[in-house]
Amino acid sequence: MPQNLTEAPVDRVTMFGAAWCGDCRRSKALLDRVGADYEYIDLEAHPEQADKAHAISGRTNIPVVVFPDGTHFVEPTDPELQAKLDAIAV
Repeated sequence: MPQNLTEAPVDRVTMFGAAWCGDCRRSKALLDRVGADYEYIDLEAHPEQADKAHAISGRTNIPVVVFPDGTHFVEPTDPELQAKLDAIAV
């Protein structure tokens, strides 16, 4: 049983990104295009959230896209992201 239960379950997609990041803009555009219910965390406006993205992914690359089932992608391609969104019916 997990000892730290401070994180609430994720009930929608969360994306950590920044405007200067081309992959972030592309993934955000896909989420917008399909009408996904997601939270966008702008790492330029909230740099303190970068540690959370790094803790999730173990990497410093963005975007980090976290799904309600607990899985995540780092720098997903559009086909990867679309397939995952279709699978979880967002």
